[in-house]
Amino acid sequence: MKALAFASITAAALPCALLAAAPAAAQQDLAARSLAATCANCHGTDGHARGAVMKPLAGMPAERLLTLMAGYQRGSEPSTVMQQIARGYSDAQLRLIAAYFAAVPPAPPR
Repeated sequence: MKALAFASITAAALPCALLAAAPAAAQQDLAARSLAATCANCHGTDGHARGAVMKPLAGMPAERLLTLMAGYQRGSEPSTVMQQIARGYSDAQLRLIAAYFAAVPPAPPR
């Protein structure tokens, strides 16, 4: 009887746990999108840069973007303003940004 009661409680708690996790995931997605939006002035909406001067970020593998940002933070990656901008983000924020752009499909070729 105790096993049946435990199973009932566990079965009832699972949907509650899933619902509790959903807002956290939604908040993380919103945070990633908001952080990535700060890149739009130079790199275009959703990382779809126009022209040849700025690097497109859409579809860039997350590890590649993290490596670039680490280089900007250290000053070993040449830039005009990215060294100052990169230093303003935490590692967690950079991971969110990198994951966001990695998931955005690249712009189709023109």
